[in-house]
Amino acid sequence: MTTPPGPAAGPAAGPGAGHVPAPLAVLRRRVLRTGLVLLGLAVVVSVLVAAPATRPAVQRVDDWWYRLVAELRWAPLDTISTALSTLFGAAVGWPIRAVVTLVLLARRHWLALAAWAATVLAGEACIGPVKGLVDRPRPPGSLVATSGASYPSGHAVASAITAIGIVMALSTGRRRLHWMAVAVALAAVVALSRTYLAAHWLSDSIGGSLIGAGFALTIPAAFELARDRRAGSRAPPAPARS
Repeated sequence: MTTPPGPAAGPAAGPGAGHVPAPLAVLRRRVLRTGLVLLGLAVVVSVLVAAPATRPAVQRVDDWWYRLVAELRWAPLDTISTALSTLFGAAVGWPIRAVVTLVLLARRHWLALAAWAATVLAGEACIGPVKGLVDRPRPPGSLVATSGASYPSGHAVASAITAIGIVMALSTGRRRLHWMAVAVALAAVVALSRTYLAAHWLSDSIGGSLIGAGFALTIPAAFELARDRRAGSRAPPAPARS
């Protein structure tokens, strides 16, 4: 008796069997939603820092962190934190951004260039007004020179804008996931280094990081989704089946 043929052999079953990678449009919508959530959290943190009813509770947490890092002071960490502060300051940060701009120009990636420029401008444009609105004093005893109000941390905004924005500008699709973790980790280290140097309170760095990361994700994703919609509207209709 002939054994009836079984189902066609396929890949071995496992945790990832049958998994189909999400289309790029789906990934971009997820990035956009993530960026909007981060911007929403930035608004929440800003309100908590600025509102008279919640400011004392936030300050208690900031004071606890301030005392903690003061006890952990170590000369090599002083050097590393100061170097990070310089790297993401205006003197070095803007030349890095200029190089990224030139790379995008050379590659003629016009949409990525527009999104990159809009991201940088949005981040820089919000720092001054938010600082003026909250008008928070800096921590005492900073190890580096500071100027202006404390909230939000301009370095935290700039590091998130630059690190995450570079990944969004120079990579596409699922390759971004491999570099995004590095960019987020770098931005977080820079933000925390500002609290280590007593240049900012912890909530200053958290709020600044949320602002920078929110803009760095939301704006490029919005540009790319708009391009996808335009391309879809111009695509010829599929031929009807007989």
